[in-house]
Amino acid sequence: MYWCFIIIRKMKPHVTFKLDYKRDARNYWKAANSTPAWGYDFSKVVLPKIKEKVKGKSWDKSKDYLYSLLRKNYKRDGKMINLVNKHFSEAWNLIEDEYFKRLAKIMKKPIYTNKFTAYITTIKRYPYNEKEDSFMVGFWESTVSTLLTAAHEIMHLQFYKYYWKQCRKELDNDKTDDLKEAFTVLLNKEFLDLIVHRDDGYPKHQKLRQYLAKQWDKTHDFNEVLGKGISYLKKQG
Repeated sequence: MYWCFIIIRKMKPHVTFKLDYKRDARNYWKAANSTPAWGYDFSKVVLPKIKEKVKGKSWDKSKDYLYSLLRKNYKRDGKMINLVNKHFSEAWNLIEDEYFKRLAKIMKKPIYTNKFTAYITTIKRYPYNEKEDSFMVGFWESTVSTLLTAAHEIMHLQFYKYYWKQCRKELDNDKTDDLKEAFTVLLNKEFLDLIVHRDDGYPKHQKLRQYLAKQWDKTHDFNEVLGKGISYLKKQG
């Protein structure tokens, strides 16, 4: 009798960096039609001549123009865009395993998926998509800055997966969003040796970030700091 043993290896969380001009086009449209948030106006990242073509118009009425524009740009600058994408991927791979290991330990939850996707965008707006486990990184940014963007957005996704509903039981949507954003201050506390670049956050969240950082220094316990953050925001009214 022969016995067959199958060794199942657990896949490690991994980020794949990709190019998709159609997703980039959608990001242009969303940025052009956005309203200021957290003390920052994202519509300013779109060139005025492009913004005037799509601002106030539906996606259906804007997409053909944006697809045509970005398709030409990606074709013209394809070699450079591919090179930048390759450099981002190689740099992230240097820190990926350790980053995910620390994030799971700090947030007291396993990384919720093994497959994240980072898409290049050619404007300075880097959203995440919790339904697709994806986020965007900037073509114009340095490689070190991109490491921060990836670490920042993945932390948001992890927070959304495990803690969003818990926070919404006590906070409204906007305050929960504030808390999610402010928690990236922990990147400065626990990840600087990996990502090098400091996470400054948005103007609106500076006091909350300082409060969370102070609480973290006391306990290094994510659940306790989360509870403190919820109480802090509830007192703000």
